[in-house]
Parts: sequence; C-alpha cells; structure tokens
Amino acid sequence: MLQLLGVTVLLNLLLLLPLWLRFGEIATRWIALEAVLLGALLALLPAGRLGWLRPLLTLTVLVAVLAGLGDAATHLAFGRSLNLYLDLPLLRSVFHLLEGNQDTWLAWAASLAALLLIGLGGWALNLGLRAGQRQTPGAAITLVAALLLVASTALMAAQWHHQRWLPVARAPAMDTLRFQGQQLVATHRAHRDFSASMAAAPTRATALPGLAGRDVLLVFVESYGESSVFDPRFAEVTVPRLDEMAQRLGAAGLSVATGMLDAPIRGGQSWLAHASTLGGLEIDNSLWYRLMLASDRPTLVDDFRATGHRTLTVMPAITLAWPEGEAYGFDEIHAAGDIDYAGPPFNWVTMPDQFTLHHFEQQIRRPLDAPLFAQVALISSHAPWTPILPVLDDWDAIGDGSIFHQWEDTGIPPDVLWQDIEQVREHYALSVDYSLAVSARWAADHLGDEALLILLGDHQAAPLIIGEDAGYGVPVHVISGDAALLEPFLARGFVPGMLPEPGPATHGLDALRDWLHEDFSE
Repeated sequence: MLQLLGVTVLLNLLLLLPLWLRFGEIATRWIALEAVLLGALLALLPAGRLGWLRPLLTLTVLVAVLAGLGDAATHLAFGRSLNLYLDLPLLRSVFHLLEGNQDTWLAWAASLAALLLIGLGGWALNLGLRAGQRQTPGAAITLVAALLLVASTALMAAQWHHQRWLPVARAPAMDTLRFQGQQLVATHRAHRDFSASMAAAPTRATALPGLAGRDVLLVFVESYGESSVFDPRFAEVTVPRLDEMAQRLGAAGLSVATGMLDAPIRGGQSWLAHASTLGGLEIDNSLWYRLMLASDRPTLVDDFRATGHRTLTVMPAITLAWPEGEAYGFDEIHAAGDIDYAGPPFNWVTMPDQFTLHHFEQQIRRPLDAPLFAQVALISSHAPWTPILPVLDDWDAIGDGSIFHQWEDTGIPPDVLWQDIEQVREHYALSVDYSLAVSARWAADHLGDEALLILLGDHQAAPLIIGEDAGYGVPVHVISGDAALLEPFLARGFVPGMLPEPGPATHGLDALRDWLHEDFSE
C-alpha cells in the first residue's frame, strides 16, 4: 500500500508540473484528479489485471505531460498555446537555435538527454503502475478506493463541462488532451478554408508605377517590438536612440514617418512576419506559410518584378537549404553561405548587422544598374543578445569582416548571461539599440534621395523577456529623401519622426501590401 500511495503521489506531481510551470500558484492547484483515479483503480483491480491497459495508460500520461510541458514552454517563448498539429516542425528550429548558441555536440547531447529522460520517464511510470498492483487490499482500503474512484470520476465529469466543484483539483491530462484534440479539428477546418481561399486568390501581380525606377528596401530588425519603445525597462535605451536617428536622418535630408503594425507572432518565427508582409495575408503558423508559398497567389516580390525591379533577399541567418526563397521567386537569394564574410559568428548570429548592411550596399546594391526591391533581415538583436558589438565609425574598415575577430571572445557567455533574467533584458535592449544605430548610419550615408526604405520590426521579443501581457505591435519607419512618398502613410495615421504614437495598432503587417497597391498603383 505504501508503494501504491507513492505511485499516486508521484503521478500527481508529474501531472501538475506543467500547470505549476505555466501558472505558478501551487497552493491553488495541488490535486490531479487523474492521479487519484489511477491510484484507486490500482487498488481495486487484482494484480496483473491491467494487462495491455498499463502501457496504454503509460503512453497517455506521458503524452499529456509532454504536451503540457510544451504548452508551458510555448507560452514563455511565443505567448500562445501549443498546437501539436502545427508546432512539431519547430523542434528542428529549436535544435538549430541550441546549435547556434552552444557547441554542436552540446546541442546533440541536450537532444539525446531529453529523449533519454522521456524514455526513462515512460519506463518508470510503467514500472510504477505495475508495482502499485502487487498487493491485494483489505476491505477498508477497497472502500476508500471505491469512494475515491467515484469522487474523482464525478469531479472530472464536472470539469469536462467546465464546472469546478473542488477548487484545488484539476484534470490536467484530460484538459490537455481535449484541448489538443479540439485544436486538431479546428486547424483541419481552417486548413480547408485557407486552401480554398488560396485557390480563389488572384494569380496576377499588381504593378506599382508610383514606385517605378526607385529602390524599395524592406529591412526587418529582429525582435524590435512596441515594448522596446513603450516599456520603461527598454525605452530608456531605445527612445534616445530613436531621437538620435531622427536627427541623423534629418541632417542627411531624409524624411521619416512612423507607425505601428501588429506582427502575427511574438518571440520567434520571423519568417511568418516576412510572409505576412510580402503576401498581404496574416500568416501566423507554419502550415499557412507552406500553403501560401505553394499557391499561385502573388506577393510583393511579384508586384515589384512587374514594376521593373530586380528582386532579391539578404538572409544572413539562413545556413541550410531554403526552398522557400525560391518559392517566393526572388531573382537573387543571398543566404549566409552566399555572403563573403571572413569574420566570426557571434553565437547564433552568423554575422553582425553592420557587416550585413555594408555588404548589401557595396557588393549587391551599388553594382546594380536596375531599380531594386530588396528584403533584408538584420539579426544582431536575436537571442542570446551577447556580445554587444560597438558601431564602427569607419565603414571602409569593415572590408570582408575580418575586423570583427577582435570581439570574437568578448561578452558574457550565453549560459552565464541567462542565469540573470534582468541582465538578459538589459542585453536585449542594447542589441536592439545596436541594430537601430547601424541602420540609421547606413541609411544616412547611403539611402539616397529617391529610394524608399521601410525599416520595421519582425516581432516582439519572447514573453519571458517582455511579459505575457505585451501586445504584438512592431514599429514601422518609412524613410525617404522624397517626402511625397511619406504622404500616404501620414494619411493613414503615421506620424512624422521616429517615435510611434502610443496605443494599439489598428492593422497588421499584412496590410502593407494592400496599402502599396492603393497608394502607388495606377
């Protein structure tokens, strides 16, 4: 009976762990009804009668716990619930993030350790269920077990109908599996509807004669969101930088209008923000992303090609095969391996933003004799936000990037930095400051009088950094030496200068394509 009690207690702790990690408040959630129900069943059934049910119960509990832990992690990273149907492919991205921030062997070791822990957990759970059935209970134990079985079943039935009769009791496994099942059905229906909308979408690009003959540059700043501007923890760094940028750009004869748009995601998956902006659709998951790219729906890439632009993308974070880039139809794709960078990587960041912009200007933009539409992704403000590099005053000294070797072993190691969340937040703000600073200097020196630059964030940082109540807004800065190009944006609520107006965004990044169509097409 002591073994049975121990198994029940351990089951209770295991099932409640995801809830405690997600919500805290252990005192208000300390009974897992499934653990009580299983403990009662083990007491009532004769030894060996579980048979094939034991591995099935083991698998069910293990899946529920892993899904619960995944849900807690997804909330910390992205500020949303886990969707197993959509999010399992992200495991690959998680591995590459580990690989970029640590040594490859450590990433593999962590992955194998996780698999080993899952296997050991399943084995221990199966062993515990077997051990709990070795004794035949007496009459008193049988009566108590029967009462607990009836009570836990009744409480779980009530919770199934969204009624909680016992405030400290939860049914975490039941709730998790039901929620994932509901998401599976809802996502399948949404998949069908989205596929139908893709099939019905126009397949012809829209030329933008109002932008013909001009370079149009779409530059994304990693993890640059509204919290950088309005959260006091970060604004004390970012707002002075935005003021300095406004002065620098104004001195260079450039006009600026700034607004706020909602990104489809928080914390990561930048490619979904890129897709929403280029495609004119809210793309907030990997399935929609694949469906959009597989469709014949045109994007801004097609629109600018129809306008006579050379189209290309600069993606220094892409280190593997990237068929999505070909699906967009860019004339040129400059991924990490296509960029002649002789400096070191800085943890996950393959090359600093100042080099990316220098290379783009000197090796890509300047040699072209045709108007250019370019998407450029800046990544120095990507986690782990260490080291923070200085901005080099002499752009000519950047050369092939060898100059950055002097900062190769500087900064706090990620595993040390991330032991102090407040210090992580400080480094996050400083990394955004760096990306904004180099963007302003590059624009002031090289943008020119006719080009249109849209400098914008891709998404907010993870809720772990900015808080779960933060919104989805990202600043959008429209910059040009031709002030007339900014007039349509000002008419839509953008304001002069680099500081956006406080308040929630009224549109998403997906609105940008339609705005360009309305304001610059025939």
